[in-house]
Amino acid sequence: MAVATKFLEAIPDLDNEVRQNCVEMCQYFHLSSKKLAVRFEDELKRIYYSTPTSFLELIQTFKSLLGEKRDSISSLKSKYEVGLEKLTTTEQSVEGMKQELIALQPKLVEKNKEVGEMMIVVNEESAKTEKVKEVVAADEAVASKAAAEADGIKKECEEALAEAMPALNEALKALDTLSSKEIAEVKAMKNPAAPVRLVLSAVCVLRNVKPVRVKDESGKMVDDFWPAAVKMISDMGFLQSLQTFDKDNIPPATIKKIAEYTVKEDFQPDRVQKSSTAAWGLCMWVRAMETYDRVAKVVAPKKDSLAEAEAAYQGVMGKLQEKRAELQKVMDELTALNEKLSSLRQEQDNLTNEVDLCQKKLERAETLITSLGGEKTRWTQNAIDLAADYVNLTGDVIVASGLIAYLGAFTPDFRESAVREWAGESRERAIPGSEKFSLEHCLGEPVKVRAWVVAGLPNDSFSIENGIIMDKVAFVHRPTRAGESVDQEAALPCLSPGRMGQPLQLVVAKFTDGDYLKRLEGCIQFGNPMLIENVQEETDPAVEPVLLRQTFKKGSAHRPWRKSTIEWSKSFKFYLTTKLRNPHYLPEVAVKVTLLNFMITQVGLQDQLLNIVVEKERPDLAEEKARLVVEGAENKEQLELTENKILDVLSSSQGNILEDEAAVQVLSASKQLSNEIAQKQQTAETTERQIDEARLQYVPVAFQTAILFFCIADLANIDPMYQYSLPFFINLFRAAISKSEKTDDIGMRILILNDFFMDMLYKNICRSLFEKHKLLFSFLLTMRLRITTGKVSMSDYRFLLTGGTAMEEPPAKPDDWIPDRCWLEIFKLSKLDEIYTPLPESFTNELKRWKEVYDSSDPMRCLENLRNAPEGVKGLTQFQKLLVLRCVRPDRVLPAVLTYVTAEIGEKFVTPPPFDIAGSYADSSNTSPLIFILSPGSDPSSALYMFATDKGREINSLSLGQGQGPKAERLLSDATESGSWVLLQNCHLFASWMPKLDKILEQMDPKQTNSDFRLWLTSYPSDKFPVSILQNSVKITNEAPQGLRMNLVGSYLMDPISNEEFFEGCKNPQAFKRLLFALCFFHAVIQERRLFGPLGWNIPYEFTQNDLRISARQLQMFIDESPEQIQFKAINYLAGECNYGGRVTEAQDRRLLMTLLLDYYNPEVLKPGHSLCVEHPEFTVPPAASLEDTLEMIRQTPIVTPPGIYGFHTNANLTREQNETYAMMENLLLTVGQASGSGGTSPEETVGEAATDILRRMPEQFDLVEVQKRYPTMYEESMNTVLVQELTRFNSLTRVIGATLKDIQKAIQGLLLMSPDLEQVFLSIFNGKTPALWLANSYPSLKPLGGYTNDLIERLKFFQAWIDHGIPVTFWLSGIYFTQAFTTGAAQNFARKWAIPIDTLVFDFDMPPDQQPSKKPENGVYCYGLFLEGCKWDWAQWELAESDLKVLYVPVPLLWIVPCKKAELRKFPWYDCPLYKVSTQKGVLSTTGHSTNFVMPIKLRSSHPESHWVKRGVAMLTQLDA
Repeated sequence: MAVATKFLEAIPDLDNEVRQNCVEMCQYFHLSSKKLAVRFEDELKRIYYSTPTSFLELIQTFKSLLGEKRDSISSLKSKYEVGLEKLTTTEQSVEGMKQELIALQPKLVEKNKEVGEMMIVVNEESAKTEKVKEVVAADEAVASKAAAEADGIKKECEEALAEAMPALNEALKALDTLSSKEIAEVKAMKNPAAPVRLVLSAVCVLRNVKPVRVKDESGKMVDDFWPAAVKMISDMGFLQSLQTFDKDNIPPATIKKIAEYTVKEDFQPDRVQKSSTAAWGLCMWVRAMETYDRVAKVVAPKKDSLAEAEAAYQGVMGKLQEKRAELQKVMDELTALNEKLSSLRQEQDNLTNEVDLCQKKLERAETLITSLGGEKTRWTQNAIDLAADYVNLTGDVIVASGLIAYLGAFTPDFRESAVREWAGESRERAIPGSEKFSLEHCLGEPVKVRAWVVAGLPNDSFSIENGIIMDKVAFVHRPTRAGESVDQEAALPCLSPGRMGQPLQLVVAKFTDGDYLKRLEGCIQFGNPMLIENVQEETDPAVEPVLLRQTFKKGSAHRPWRKSTIEWSKSFKFYLTTKLRNPHYLPEVAVKVTLLNFMITQVGLQDQLLNIVVEKERPDLAEEKARLVVEGAENKEQLELTENKILDVLSSSQGNILEDEAAVQVLSASKQLSNEIAQKQQTAETTERQIDEARLQYVPVAFQTAILFFCIADLANIDPMYQYSLPFFINLFRAAISKSEKTDDIGMRILILNDFFMDMLYKNICRSLFEKHKLLFSFLLTMRLRITTGKVSMSDYRFLLTGGTAMEEPPAKPDDWIPDRCWLEIFKLSKLDEIYTPLPESFTNELKRWKEVYDSSDPMRCLENLRNAPEGVKGLTQFQKLLVLRCVRPDRVLPAVLTYVTAEIGEKFVTPPPFDIAGSYADSSNTSPLIFILSPGSDPSSALYMFATDKGREINSLSLGQGQGPKAERLLSDATESGSWVLLQNCHLFASWMPKLDKILEQMDPKQTNSDFRLWLTSYPSDKFPVSILQNSVKITNEAPQGLRMNLVGSYLMDPISNEEFFEGCKNPQAFKRLLFALCFFHAVIQERRLFGPLGWNIPYEFTQNDLRISARQLQMFIDESPEQIQFKAINYLAGECNYGGRVTEAQDRRLLMTLLLDYYNPEVLKPGHSLCVEHPEFTVPPAASLEDTLEMIRQTPIVTPPGIYGFHTNANLTREQNETYAMMENLLLTVGQASGSGGTSPEETVGEAATDILRRMPEQFDLVEVQKRYPTMYEESMNTVLVQELTRFNSLTRVIGATLKDIQKAIQGLLLMSPDLEQVFLSIFNGKTPALWLANSYPSLKPLGGYTNDLIERLKFFQAWIDHGIPVTFWLSGIYFTQAFTTGAAQNFARKWAIPIDTLVFDFDMPPDQQPSKKPENGVYCYGLFLEGCKWDWAQWELAESDLKVLYVPVPLLWIVPCKKAELRKFPWYDCPLYKVSTQKGVLSTTGHSTNFVMPIKLRSSHPESHWVKRGVAMLTQLDA
């Protein structure tokens, strides 16, 4: 609550009360989804986890979607309103514009006249102005000429001066660089260098400084400028005087003297600079003065000419200015006139424009009203609807967010029920929302949805919802979730990043591909979507960073990728799909992805199948339909785009739309296009309706075919090897359409198609089913068709499978011949529906007729006999009578089911095709393997080798196991090139290598693999076998021969017996052939005994042909060694103890095996005419003959073998048939969801009522402290200890039962979350079974829930009576929890009483004549409550006797268990009868060292030899199964 409150605070414009209700709804969704997940697992065995991540996802999705939808609806509503406003404004302004146009016309005429008069005045003034312009223009020409001459002279002066000015400027710059320090250096020179002296002399000359007269070295008087120069430069203003020197008035004489200096070598600047920097600057200045003077002499005359020219120009310009003033005056007057004219013209233009605009507005208004006037009503309604949608957004979006966050993994029924419940809860909490919520209406975009459908998405609401979730999840979900779906074919249309017509830029890979990580890296960088196929229940750890989106920010999003860093494109999407039928993703996987159940629905599949059948039957219609669908989608898209364009133009236009000619033209053109498209769409829809009418005729075919697919899909619940893909099914459907008989009669054609395809499907599927499942499959097809069409109710069907779940105690049965289980189920059936209510009363009133039904060999016929059937079944349908038959004679249900299937869908659906390797081979290819699904005793290799020989193919065989993988890979590699065959046997033993084989098969290219190559596999059923191999293979079941005759034939056709050399090669052929037949007979008998369940063997051993093969070779070997004196003891030991006995692990089974073998390996067999069965003397050992003759004699034996041949009583068939019935119903129950209970009640109601009833009947816990006070531990009475121990165990059991039932009640009320154990208890109670959690804390029991509960309560009553009344005289042995402790207690009492060591004692047994004793025996204990199976107790002879017909179990007389010394054990004819707790007759050793099932052997009186009862399978039981 706190988390949701915090997050939802940020949502604007949300009423506080609604906000709080939304917070509560988020919590409600989370808790509700947890309950839904429990029911999901209970009913469909599918597991889903509702995690905290889902809750955060819900909140984030709600916030994002609400904002997005608000903006979208507000924007669209605003566009409609603006459009309506523009239309309304246009309509209202038309009349006003007409009046305005009438008023403007006279004004425009008056203004035109005024403008004309003004034009005349302006023209006259313009002529006068032109004349003045001509005079001024002449004067301007003269002035321009004078100005040009002056300008020329000026340019010449400037060009001349340009020569001197750079030097002058350079010299002045040099002067600027001189410092006083440098001048001082010059002054300080006592004997300056010649260049320095020369430069300063030149400066003195320029400045007219007089030299000093001095004597030179010769004594002659000469001029010396140096003293004057020193004095000159000592002047503070020396440098300034140089810069301001009058360069324009240098005397020519001075210049002449300077010229003499400049040519001297010591006056060159470079040389001077070497002597003194200051002298160099002065040198440059002197040179500049000389240059400037030279140039100035040239320029001076030109300056005079320039002055004269400028004076002349000024005179001309004076006169010109006067003329210009006159012109300006005239021009100003003309301008004033023109401005007035312009103003008049502007007014004229404005009036003209107003008139023109008014006319155009009227035209545009007419155009706009004509184009869009018809949209006004629709837009008005759309705006109203959008306003309502905006109000309902909060409720709709919160339900949609819940659906996206929690319901993606659920099947359609679960999702629909949850959405309906959530939407109702939202409305009850006053959150504004639509009356009927629809995700497609709330979040769907019609154009995008149509594009998906065109691309192949099934056109049903569930698939469209999935598409919308996939589309939205990438936008609104947290980035830590990727998409995961479970059906790639169904999901692909939604994965396209583009719109219709664009290619699907999807990268497809598998985790097993070596380069998938590199391809994933490219997709992340470039933004391509990626799909990983065939994901198992765990993802590759390498993609964890991608699933968790572990990125960091550096400009844009980046993420570490292996050893580098890559850029994460915002458009990248990651999808994973699985082919697992029922994947179980643990929470750590579920929190990283968004789970979507893309498994096809019946509606979606029906639509696809309809397209296929129409495409094959009426290709013209299919082609036209496809074209129309695409065209219709394009038209609707164009219509939507056009309307959006119209609304955008209306919304974006500023001011009056009538003033925007371009906008009106766009609107007109768009509406015209829209009308054209709408017309085309209307025509297309009319045509499409006509086509659909023709297509709908084939709906019955698509409807039935879709049902059949889900029938075969559910077979995987029965056996993991029964896997069939949708592509296989569709290809088979296409083939059926092509191969079936053609007719123009549509009704007849539909019947033919349905029948032909179901027949083809039945034959294809049957070859991959075990024999025991073939009738089941036929019945499943029948029931699905009948339930779907409403001819059979689901509650009736469930009762047939479970026997009902009612917990009430039935009334007393009318007669003893009615079995308890029969009466209990009849009572439950009467509670199922009103039509069955009379059944219990009918039993009471019509006992004779019901006894006839019970005793009949064909009880179903009795029920269907209208004249003699009991009144209680009259009016029931044939199927409803099956329910009655299940109660009365469960052993005859399967024949009745066969008859029912034959009557409903035809005899050919109960006649499975024979084993056909050739036919299966024809359906295979070089890349699709053929799989033999094995059963105990089967070996298809010999048949395969024979077939390969016929085909001329070489088979390379390998038995798989640890370390055989590389060998198998080499075999496959060589065979795919050479075209030979490979047989890999026992794949179930090397499950770890199967994924490798799957990858090898996936990578096989049909074009690069030799077309003759075939891969054959053998495997026992295994849930580890790769589903993809199973779905893409041809599956064949291979089972050991069924029936005695077929077993014998199979044995004689087996190597080496079928080898003439072996068969005829014995030294004593007569004895060998007779004993060999007896051995084969024994092999058949022990195989067939497995069909009888615990009566046949406690443990169903897998005796194989190898056991027979080695025994036959040993038989020949021993006879060859001693032809005249056959060593029967040796061959019995080898065959019984070693070959066959090596598999036998249970002592009673070993006793049976050796007993049976002695009947066939004995000297009597060698006598002619010896019968192998006393009860059926016609089964004799045939005389020694050839192999073919022997086979022919075997084929003459009866096809139906009486149970006596196997050592059983006739009742054994009843037991076997009952077991087969219950096994088939258990398997069928696996194909049914748990959606409803008996009478249409919900599972919660059914389980809740059962829990309440059991708790009501359950007594309080035993008070052990009080019991121990009353029955303390005593040396003389061990039964006190037994009592306390028993009560402790029962207290523990009832505590578990009570706790689980109370927890279930809380869970049903929503007060407690169901744990996995509690879920199993819930499911078991719903199916009427005893929960495994109870049995784990209980004594062994096979009873259904009702029987177990009654039995437990009776046990508790027995012990309460013991507590209340003391140690009983007779003990209910069946009610004892730990039977061995009780018998040990009896032995201890005897040993302590007589002071005998207990380990020297054994038990003796007797049946006392007094069956109701009033006092305890002196020694031992009296026990009752046991049952005999396989025989009865002859009360007259007081010994074991053969069972009465149809009586499978009889109570045992009161049993006296007497401890005694071994030496004192009584001797009498007896049978050592094993006592078991339950009828399975097998158990395991517990921690106490005792078996969990076997109690002890009990000696019973018998006049028959012990071997007789051993073969009968006679045993004692402490309790029955009902």
